[in-house]
Amino acid sequence: MMSKTIVVIGASTGIGKAIVQEAAKNPENEIFAFARQQAVMQSNFKELRNVTTSFLDLEQWDQNLFLEALKNISHIDVLINNAGFLVKNDFDKLSHQDFIKSYQINVIGIMQVVQACIPKMTSSTSHIVNISSMGGFQGSVKFPGLAAYSTSKAALCSFTELFAEEYKDSNIHMNCLCLGAVQTEMLEEAFPGFKAPHSAAKMAAYIYNFSLTQGDFMNGKIIPVSLSTP
Repeated sequence: MMSKTIVVIGASTGIGKAIVQEAAKNPENEIFAFARQQAVMQSNFKELRNVTTSFLDLEQWDQNLFLEALKNISHIDVLINNAGFLVKNDFDKLSHQDFIKSYQINVIGIMQVVQACIPKMTSSTSHIVNISSMGGFQGSVKFPGLAAYSTSKAALCSFTELFAEEYKDSNIHMNCLCLGAVQTEMLEEAFPGFKAPHSAAKMAAYIYNFSLTQGDFMNGKIIPVSLSTP
């Protein structure tokens, strides 16, 4: 199997944790995991010799701190932007801070990460995969209480299309996966008792395979990954 240098943003729990574990199965891969809960990552990945963890708080963006961590990375083949924040409340009860935090973590912080990573994307084809939600996919069923979350994830879809157009003549391709329900801690907190059709590990395997195989074939695509209709 060909080795890849893979950066995962939002890697401490749920799908992000599972993506790191899936990528680490290939001992030739070098994985750099970023999240706010660095101690959790260190515990999760302590047995994985090809994983390096670094602190990253997208809500309190510190460009210099992130750039310092990137100095340890020679190049980036794959960047998976998995970080997400979900607040569930009636629309008229969502606060200004709810909106600000949702947009900063779910889209603005991701754009800032991409800006910082571009100089490291020197492979023949570097693939950026943004993880959005079916809640941000146009024409899908929407859930009440997720105005801040879903609209920020929709903005991530728009960013994907805009970036792909601006960088279409470069070696960097960007695509966006809009995930349906996956059994994670975030889902359980928002919808207690709901049972999703996919585990975090199963979805992570799909995302990892997509990130390795589809960058040569797609660019700027918004792809629903869900069993729901519509």
